[in-house]
Order: sequence, then C-alpha cells, then structure tokens
Amino acid sequence: MECKFFLHKSCMKSIPRQLINHRIHPCTLIFITFSYGFEECDCCGDYIVPRMKFSCEACDLNLRVKCALFPTIDSEDAKEIQHFFHPHTLALVHNDEEYGSEPRCVACAQICLATAPTFRCSRSCDHFFLHKSCFFKLPGKSVNIKHPFHPRHPLTITSLPYNDHIRTCDACCRGIDSTLLAYSCREYECKFNLHLDCYELLPSIRFSGHKHLLSLFEKTPDLSCHLCGENCCNFVLRCVPCDINIHLQCFPSAPKTIKHKSHLHPLILTKSPLEYELNSDEEEDEFYCDVCEQKRNQKELIYYCVECKFIAEVNCVVSQVLSLIYEDNSFEKEISEGDVSQKVEFYPEIQKWHVKDLLLKGIKLKAKMEQLKGELDDVEKEMRKTEDIIGNLVGGSSKLLIELVKNNSQLRDLFNDVKYQGIDKNN
Repeated sequence: MECKFFLHKSCMKSIPRQLINHRIHPCTLIFITFSYGFEECDCCGDYIVPRMKFSCEACDLNLRVKCALFPTIDSEDAKEIQHFFHPHTLALVHNDEEYGSEPRCVACAQICLATAPTFRCSRSCDHFFLHKSCFFKLPGKSVNIKHPFHPRHPLTITSLPYNDHIRTCDACCRGIDSTLLAYSCREYECKFNLHLDCYELLPSIRFSGHKHLLSLFEKTPDLSCHLCGENCCNFVLRCVPCDINIHLQCFPSAPKTIKHKSHLHPLILTKSPLEYELNSDEEEDEFYCDVCEQKRNQKELIYYCVECKFIAEVNCVVSQVLSLIYEDNSFEKEISEGDVSQKVEFYPEIQKWHVKDLLLKGIKLKAKMEQLKGELDDVEKEMRKTEDIIGNLVGGSSKLLIELVKNNSQLRDLFNDVKYQGIDKNN
C-alpha cells in the first residue's frame, strides 16, 4: 500500500487508452499511468493528478483526464466543455434566462441572443458567456503566438486582467473590458495587450524610410498625426511597435486626384478651399461633408471639386484612396532601399520620411523620363523614314512610288505639286 494509488474499477473501464483526432490536439493522445512529477495541464493550467494524464510525447502536450474526456463542442450532447482560457467548466445555457443585464460574448463582445447557442461559466463567473460559434475561432490550446505588433515577446489569450488594472489595446489604443478575452504578453514589465479583432489587422502598407509596415485602423481615440500634428481618430495608418500615427490623407502615397461615384467631376486633395473655414476658431461652427452630410473636421484635408464646390471627407471616399495607395505600394517594392537609404542617413527621423519620399518620387520620374526618351527615339526614327520617302518622291528616284501614282489622279497631282515646289526652290 506504499503507492497509495486508488481508482474505481468503473472509472478505469470508462477511460479510453488513447484519443484520436481530439479537438485540442491533432495527434493521438495516449493515456499515461506513471508519474513524471508535478505537471500543468496544457488545457486548463491546473496541476495534473499524478499517474493520470493523456499525453502526446512528440509535441510535449499533457492533459488532465477531465479536460481530455470532455465532449467535443460539435457533438450533440456537448452540454459542458472545458477550455484553457477559463479555469472553470462552461455549460450550455438558454439565453432567455434572467441575468440582470444583456449577456455579451467574451470573444466578440456582441449580445448573446436566444437564437445563438451559448456557453456560460458553470461556477461563479456571472460575466463569462461565449458563443458556440466564437469558440471555433479560438485556438484549442494555450499556445504562445508571435505577432508583428509585438515582435519582442509571444502573446497568449487570457481572460483575467493583470493586477486588476484597466487594460488598453496597444494596437487601436481603445480600452479592453475586463470581461473580454484578449491577447496579452506575460512578461511582467511588458503589459502588452491586443483585442481579438485587432489581432487580425496585419501590417500591409509600406511607408518610405520606415522599417515596419503600417496597419489601417478605422477608429482610434484621439492620436496626433506625426506629419501634420493634428488629431486623428478615423482611418489612421499606424505603426504599432513604434507608436507612429499618420492621417490617411497625409500619407505621402495618398492620391492627389480621385474619381468617386458620388460626384461627376474628379476630386482634388486639398485644404479647405473656403477661407472662413481655415480661419474659424469657433467650436460651435459646423462644417459638413457633401457625401454623408455629416459634420467634419475643417482642419483635415478633403477631396474637393473646384467647379461645383463639392466637398468629400476622406472617410467617405476611403475605398478609392486605399486602392490607389496599395497600387503605389506595389511600385515602391520594386525600388531598392539602397537607392535612397544612404542619402537620408543624417536627417532626423521625421524629416527622413519626407526626404526619402522626395527621392523615391525622383526615381519614379527618372524612370518615366527614360521611358519617354525611348518613345521619342522611336518617333524620330519614323520621322527620318518619312523624310527619306518624301526626298525620294521629290527627286523622282523611286520607281515604286512613280508606279503607285500613275493610275491615281490625286496622288499624281500631289506628286507633281511636290516636284514643282522642289524645282522652284532649287532655282
């Protein structure tokens, strides 16, 4: 009796020796009955009962028996489930029950309607609700994920705020409700947090002179644009690691002229063309966009039709602006960084962007000039050929041309006119 290992016969018979195609792990999980010391469950994080675990040795994954044997979420009898991001089991509930307030999903933050299957914490966490559909989108195990927004450390999903402080998403700078799941850095001094939806906003826009790609954020709190100095909160291009923010309309690659379905004529990027707008310091003054007919910030650049005095704020024409920015980005990828990097080495960081943008524009114009030069050479060759033909025509040395004009009265008259003009010039 020194071992002190007890197990009901019925329990032993009910435990399978292996699990194939488990929801948490694709490899086969083997039931292990010998001890490796104290280990944490890769699903819930609790300590595993000695001599009782399911394991994948190749992947170094270990699960408590209770976590491994919970029914899969897509089975019809899945009334209770377990997941690593919450310490308690989650039970299927009827959403028409009385909770005192409208329950919201901890993953998507949307209201859990009665028509949507929802799991709720089976213990004392009254705030913890999770759409069954949202569960499918989350990772099945506690894994460290690398993200370009935070290249220094890995991130993992968590549902508990650290030290009860209010968390802020370091990508969009908006607050993270303490009830919501989020990606967080577990390094003590770091405290980096990321909304689940911001996790999907991968950087994709190249910014001349900057080592990171930028991401487009539709909404942010008031941030300061690094190029114009004004506040920006709608459609902001942002480098999260460097905390650099740029108005979409201030971005060097923003198109100067666009066409939009809301107006017949082309729209030109400009400051407010109305003098009283530029000089207005009155907070109660209101300025409107002619596309959405909503109030706009008179200090931000707009797209404007001079002929009709039609004003469109960038928010309302963003699809056209973005498509042209992405098109310009594809051209810049073809330009070697070595062509301009040495020339901007001694400029301050903000000035580097402007200088490098000018240098890139110079490279583009030079390439265009070379193209036009080639076209000009082709035109000059054609002109020389034409002059030779005319010279032969005037000199009468081309038998082929003479044969062509013999039976054509118009060409014959033209030939004679040119010939006589040549004789007059010689005399």
